[in-house]
Order: sequence, then structure tokens, then C-alpha cells
Amino acid sequence: MRLDTSQQMQTGLRLQLAPRMIQSMEILQLPIMALQERIEQELIENPLLVEVSESPAADPDTDTAPEPAQTAAETEPDEFESLIGLDENWSELYEEGPRRSRAALGEESDRKLEAMQNLASRPRSFHDDLIDQLSFLDTDPLIREVAEYIINNLDERGFFRLDLHEVARDFNGRIKLDQVEEALGLVQRLDPPGIGARDLRECLLLQLTPDIPCHDLLHTLISNHLEDLEHNRLPLIEKKTGVPIERIKEALTHLGRLNLRPAASFEAEEPQYVVPDLIATPIEDGSYDVQLVDQNTPKLAISQRYQRYLRDRSTDPGTREYIQKRIQSARWLIESIEQRRTTLLKVARAIVEHQKAFLDNGPESFEPLKMQQIAEKVGVHVTTVSRAVDDKWIQTPRGNFPLKRFFGGGTTTAAGEELAWDIVKQKLLEVIAREDKQNPLSDDEIVEAMQAQGITVARRTITKYRQALSIPSSRQRKQF
Repeated sequence: MRLDTSQQMQTGLRLQLAPRMIQSMEILQLPIMALQERIEQELIENPLLVEVSESPAADPDTDTAPEPAQTAAETEPDEFESLIGLDENWSELYEEGPRRSRAALGEESDRKLEAMQNLASRPRSFHDDLIDQLSFLDTDPLIREVAEYIINNLDERGFFRLDLHEVARDFNGRIKLDQVEEALGLVQRLDPPGIGARDLRECLLLQLTPDIPCHDLLHTLISNHLEDLEHNRLPLIEKKTGVPIERIKEALTHLGRLNLRPAASFEAEEPQYVVPDLIATPIEDGSYDVQLVDQNTPKLAISQRYQRYLRDRSTDPGTREYIQKRIQSARWLIESIEQRRTTLLKVARAIVEHQKAFLDNGPESFEPLKMQQIAEKVGVHVTTVSRAVDDKWIQTPRGNFPLKRFFGGGTTTAAGEELAWDIVKQKLLEVIAREDKQNPLSDDEIVEAMQAQGITVARRTITKYRQALSIPSSRQRKQF
């Protein structure tokens, strides 16, 4: 019987923890303006939640000052996994109030979720829309977690540029390569068609459906002759395929209707004013001090007046249950906000420390950096880092940057040094800027020029970055 009771308690605790974990992750992902809106809404909906100033005045509902709840940093030093320990602190406050049933917990979770859905929020990104679509698909929780990680790492065009082996390594052996491929396939099933492609060829192929005219010919052209199409070498394609130029041109009219930037439909019509979440300031010892920009964020506490009602044995059971639920909701919010503050500061400080040379010297000193590196340094899961940096900006002496800007892969120089891809792109621009305009360099010659500088890159990499930078081919750059 004791074993059954223990199992029931563990089950109940998991039911309490699940919505709390969801809320903590949602709060972590909010940028500063959306967080302030969320807090204002919670203050309206929860009468037990009160705002306190830096020098706390009396609670307007009582003759004494409010009693601030302990923060997550004070009660638990660990990350979200440690939230389970906070359950022990609630029993003293509730003074052995009526134990909540599963139905009551479920009802509260539904109400909280409904309230969240009605909140005014930041402008939605295509990442938000894709994650919403993902929630409707029936799939294994681990595959869903990897798919969400992939979505959060799509670039501005909706392409996925990370290596699948790197993704598998980022999950510390929890997943295999075929599971990463399954998760990517799941993302590529989402709308708009072409999302999650690893290159332009895959993007176009993902958009081909049997009802598109010239489907078979388009599949052949995209799969085998994309570079020839780019350079308008139609006679060469006719010779290779045996398909008349007229039919090739007809197919090209339908090819032109496909989307080269699947995420473009989500782009904001007007530029959004950026409010940084953090500020990095150089200090005397040469390092950077990183602080949150949260001076306008309301400071929260739990009304002491209602806590006294809860301790009063004469308070009727219905009122006590209502106060208990509202106190729990207030505590969850306060702890989630403090956890967001702690995690975001740790992550941002680790990023700034790694990219100090970039902040000191400029783009030529940008260092390769993966989210997994920051996760290991801070001691959190890589998906926590992904959520922490999502839609967050930092103000630096070099300007305002999204935190995601500081991440990027790289290559190894002839001297064995790691070189970020951003620097490779910059070197590519420099090589092309110095070329003879009447005899421009081919991609192979650019590879040789880069090797002369000690930078080893593959030809396909040069081609990919040249296209990403909207630099025409050597034939198109030639000036007569």
C-alpha cells in the first residue's frame, strides 16, 4: 500500500511539473517587450500577484509590505530540472490545505494555457508557425524535440545549413543519424513547401508535386542540370537530355513559379524596432560586462494579505482552494522569470566571452561557435540555449546584434586554426574585389587564391557562398 501511495505522489508531482516546465520554457523564449506584456496580463488576471517598487511600499490591499517570494536562484542553483524540488516549499505555505486532484490540476493547466493564448505577443516568426504546425503531427517525443531544434536553426530563407552529424552530436548520443534524418523529413513536410531544405536543389525538389505541368522534366532539370540552368546553357541541356529547347523553355516557365525563399512569406512588412535584452559594455580589465535590460520590467511579489487569509483557519474551503491555486500560479511565474534572467545572463556572458575578439576587432576576428559549446560551458541542454537566444538582441560597442548572430561553423586553415565561415565569406569578397574584371576568377581559381592565404575550402563551398552573397559567376562578371 505504501508503494502505491508513493507512486501516486510521484505521478501527481509530474502532473504539477509538466505545465510548470512548459511555462518556464515559454518565459525563457520571450524577448523583453513580450515578457513585459506577459507580466502586465498576469497582474490583471491574478489578484494575488502584486508589483513592488525598488523601495517596496505598502501593499495597497494591506497595512504591511508584501512578502516577496523566494527566487529560483535563491532556492535552487540548478536549471529547469531542479524545479521539482520547489514542491517541498509549498506545503508550509498551504498549511496542509486540501490536496488538489488530477482534475483540478488539469483544469488549472487548461486555464493557464487559454490565458497564454490570449496574450498580446511579439510579431510571429516563421519559426513560431512551423512549431505550431509540428504540434499537430503525431510523432515520437524525441523526434519532435529534434525537429523543433532543426526549426529553431533554420536561416532567414528557411534553409537548414547544419550538418546532420553535428545535430546528432549536439544531443550527446541520445539520437542516431537516421532519427535526425527522420526529424528533418518531418520538418520538410510542413508548409510552405521547400522549408527545411539543405540547398536550393532540395528546396525546389520539395516543391514539385505530380500536378505541376512538366513534372518529370522539371525533376530531371533540377536534379541534374541546375548549374546549366543558372547560366542559361539551354543548348547544352538539349544536347545532354535530348529534349527540345522549346520544351525546356516551357518547363522553365513553371520552374519560375517555385519559391527560392520558402520563409519569405513570413517576413515582416515593416522593419521592427529592436529593443535589446542585454547590454555588453567594455570594462577596464579588457573584458565585457553583460547585464540584462530589465529596469522597466515589473518586480513581482505575492500579496501578504491573501497569504494571511490562507493561514486563517476560519477561511472557508472554497476561498482557501482559490487562494492556493492563485499563489501557485504566481509562484510559477515569479520563479520562471527569475530562471529566465539567470539562464539568459549565463548564456549571453558565455557567448560574449567566446566572441570577445569579434567585439574588440571586428568581423575579421569572428570565431566559430556552436550552441553545443555554450550548452556545455553553461551546463544546460542545447535546446535551452536555442530557446534562450531566440529573438534576443544584445547591444554592443559594435552595434546591436541578435544573439544567434554569434553562432556559426567554420573550417580549418593550413596552420590548423579554426576559421569562421563569416571570415571565409569576407575573404571571398576580397579575392573577387581584387580580380581582373576582364578575366574574372572561376570558382576553382578562387579556391586556389584562398589556399594561397592558408584557407582550405572546397569548390562547392565557394560556389554556395558566392551564390549566397549574390555574386554572379565568372562568366557573368566578365567586363568587355
